[in-house]
Amino acid sequence: MASNKKYWKSVEELDQNSSIVETLRNNEFVEEIPTDEFLGDAATLSASSTTRRDFLKYVGFSTAAASLAACEGPVVKSIPYVVQPEEIIPGVADYYATTMMDGFDFANILIKTREGRPIKVENNNLPNAKFGANARVHASVLSLYDSMRLKQPKIAGKEASWSDVNAAVAKSLSEAKAKGGQVVLLTNTMASPSTDRLIADFIAKNPSAKHVVYDAVSSSTALDAFQMVYGERALADYDFGKADVIVSVGADILGDWQGGAYDAGYAKGRVPKNGKMSKHIQIEANMSLAGANADKRIPLTVTEQKHALVKIYNVITGASAGAANLGKQEEAVMKAAQQLKAAAGKGVLVSGLDDVNAQLLVLAINKALNSEAFNPAAARLIRKGDSKAVAQLVADMKAGSVHTLIMNGVNPLYTLANASEFAEGLTKVKTSVAFTLREDETAVKSTIVAPAPHYLESWGDVMIAKGHYAIMQPTIRPLFDTKQFQEALMAWTGNTASYYDFLKAVGSSIAVGTTWNKLVHDGVYTSEAAAVAGGSADFGTAAATLAQAKNEGGLELVLYTKTGMGDGQQANNPWLQEFPDPITRASWDNYVTVSKKDAEKLGLENYNVANGGLNGSYTTIEVAGVKLQNVPVIIQPGQAVGTIGLALGYGRKEAMKEEMQVGVNAYKLYANQNANQVAKVTKTEGDHEFACVQLQKTLMGRGDIIKETTLEIFNTKDAEFWNPIPMVSLDHQATPATEVDLWNSFDRTIGHHFNLSIDMNACTGCGACVIACHAENNVPVVGKSEVRRSRDMHWLRIDRYYSSAETFKGDGELKAKASGLMNSIDTLTGMEDPSENPQVAFQPVMCQHCNHAPCETVCPVAATSHGRQGQNHMAYNRCVGTRYCANNCPYKVRRFNWFLYSKNSEFDYHMNDDLDRMVLNPDVNVRSRGVMEKCSMCIQMTQATILKAKKEGRLVKDGEFQTACSAACTSGAMVFGDVNDKEGQVAKLAEDERMYHLLEHIGTKPNVFYHVKVRNT
Repeated sequence: MASNKKYWKSVEELDQNSSIVETLRNNEFVEEIPTDEFLGDAATLSASSTTRRDFLKYVGFSTAAASLAACEGPVVKSIPYVVQPEEIIPGVADYYATTMMDGFDFANILIKTREGRPIKVENNNLPNAKFGANARVHASVLSLYDSMRLKQPKIAGKEASWSDVNAAVAKSLSEAKAKGGQVVLLTNTMASPSTDRLIADFIAKNPSAKHVVYDAVSSSTALDAFQMVYGERALADYDFGKADVIVSVGADILGDWQGGAYDAGYAKGRVPKNGKMSKHIQIEANMSLAGANADKRIPLTVTEQKHALVKIYNVITGASAGAANLGKQEEAVMKAAQQLKAAAGKGVLVSGLDDVNAQLLVLAINKALNSEAFNPAAARLIRKGDSKAVAQLVADMKAGSVHTLIMNGVNPLYTLANASEFAEGLTKVKTSVAFTLREDETAVKSTIVAPAPHYLESWGDVMIAKGHYAIMQPTIRPLFDTKQFQEALMAWTGNTASYYDFLKAVGSSIAVGTTWNKLVHDGVYTSEAAAVAGGSADFGTAAATLAQAKNEGGLELVLYTKTGMGDGQQANNPWLQEFPDPITRASWDNYVTVSKKDAEKLGLENYNVANGGLNGSYTTIEVAGVKLQNVPVIIQPGQAVGTIGLALGYGRKEAMKEEMQVGVNAYKLYANQNANQVAKVTKTEGDHEFACVQLQKTLMGRGDIIKETTLEIFNTKDAEFWNPIPMVSLDHQATPATEVDLWNSFDRTIGHHFNLSIDMNACTGCGACVIACHAENNVPVVGKSEVRRSRDMHWLRIDRYYSSAETFKGDGELKAKASGLMNSIDTLTGMEDPSENPQVAFQPVMCQHCNHAPCETVCPVAATSHGRQGQNHMAYNRCVGTRYCANNCPYKVRRFNWFLYSKNSEFDYHMNDDLDRMVLNPDVNVRSRGVMEKCSMCIQMTQATILKAKKEGRLVKDGEFQTACSAACTSGAMVFGDVNDKEGQVAKLAEDERMYHLLEHIGTKPNVFYHVKVRNT
């Protein structure tokens, strides 16, 4: 029956004269909902002949209307072009080839722009563009719109013009020339032929000038070794796709080692073909991405790694340098050496040890093997830093002999371990100039701060490797009053030409036989690299010296760079801060990783609290008298006993939003730019609260989630043995789950039917797909506090599973043997404690787009429904936020908007101001509070592909359909396409004997399928 009864929420509302009543009423909804006109008036309703159906309509309308009003976003008005640019068609994306270069990351990419706004990074898929985008490169488009960027020049802390800057620098250079003072150009590795020529011109005009290259994360020892052998300061390149046996000693070949981008070649050999796949043996201290993907992982301390390298050198070359016994790992190391020797030219060895003798042995071993994967001719030029030259610069500055210091792309007051000495020297420098994107730690102490443009606003060129030349072109006009370092160099040397013309001349001289327009269009040009002389060095002495390595007491600290944060240049990027680390699954933090055995010895612990959040102890780490306090602890399975790990790139304060000022600055412990240090660790008071998105530590025997087998079994047994179809009971008969349906199936053979294939052998867990999904689908950032409450909004997650037994198969067998309730509980509890050296598997999980979707059957307002093309749709305007669908989803891939994340000062990340919001994709709705969201299989991308083909009057080509994740995946683990195209790649993968569906026994019939992981044990 109808009712005129009124409800109230607060005593304050009973006082009609209170000012807060009106405020509450206005804030309740964006606008009033007129439901009371027909539901709140008894006379109106009693006079009507309302059927039950009509009544439910009214009630449904009132509920939906109220919910929609609560979730309604602001109206944004569009202003059409008065004069439309010829190259821009509203609603249609434009793509520009360019190169990402920040001194740490280098990649050949395409930039997707909408109406002149760069909004997304894509991989450049031309055959000669071999440097793909990692997670940080994908996130770099958001850094363009960072509201903390420096907007105009400053001199002595006051705003100035560029003419003032040029005048001040010219005066300083004249004084330096007159007084004979040093002029130093301190830059990161730019690997730019045009910039090198401009620097040479600058030095010619200023004879007292010199150029010092400084990389925050140094490869100096590897560069020194290569220079000793081959006479050039560079790094050997590797093609792991040509190797049958890969041995890595402390090198994360799937992370940032030597600039990264090795995963594509690596994955080629990791997918079993014709019964063969490569074998990967990883010797390391920290659990890295490479170690997690290895067939055999040998945890050793840094000192033990040096001895292991000597032993391998002895086996390969026949030398007899003495090395200490490695205890229980001795046999494993010797076996790895024998396998490497047997592989000969199909074997390769790499190392990430910061020791010139270790790096010399790497070159010696690969030369002795005549390794096909080892390529010194096409050496990488993206690391040129010289630690000795930087140390000399600091000494010169402290001595007062440096008159003018011009810095570009460096932040030594943050990244140098002896930053205090650099700061002292900086006070004795007459003029210091800092070209920087933000007013960082070094810029605030410099006399002149010059705002540099983002790489998406810049022209440039990069010689990533010998014979591999790439062009950087702007994709948007500079947002602020910025100027490139190269433009400034030209102005200071009296060169009146534009940098564009200078770059064009240099590019045309290098890319012989290619027009400038084609060079800019393709973004990359390759030529045959000249062969290098087969140099040599005193390898015997290097081996003998390395064999003398000893543990100096204490724990051995291994500093590393996280997949998400890198060297810390993008620490103000919320996408990267919220990106969960692939190994620990923690975000918004760095931490010291320690083995369980060492943690027990030091009294360190991790534990989960009532809301599921992970807590950990605090420590103080001391290296050579330098203390780093309140460093949180994560007990890491697989961490070598006697070692600890700590990530660089955190702990920044200047030019950072408060929310992004997280973690501790590990660079303070990076003495002499050596990642391997001896540390003393002590427990301190208090507990740290982590934002960790995955509580489960192990697989716990759930073999229907991760299916794996060995190469031997894969080659000798039928698929029914290693990829069994789950059985269910039908009429009390065991029946394959694939033959049982709860619902009638539809004919989906007409038109497009999209499937996504994920190969567990090729997936390295790098996370590029996670950030690409963020960018494409306007996924919000919620912050550390919300992530800790398990409210992260990632549409795509990469689950990391450990095996507490030696293999995942062993987990399953252990679980199967358990009988009875208590025995089963004890067994599963024991399995939750991973072994000292667990096996690891990564599994990307997104909405599985089930053809028989459990979410669709429980939605009371039909907000989620199935599309004709196989996608599970979400109609945000229909959703009232019951969350029934999330409860009924067996894959737990649905996300609920607990709050309004856009234009809300409580969530000051990338959706709170107009500048940051320029990154948003206009093809995807920005969701408001109170609605569910999840992976859409990038329906906007598939529909755009269909419309393009239709407009051109042709069929869609195989490989043309893409999602954000499949396009970002450089390892080829994700393949998306139309399963109805029987000649297409995804249709063939769907018929592969390794194919299986996640939780196949529940009968959801997903459109996402996986491939059994095969290990070459």
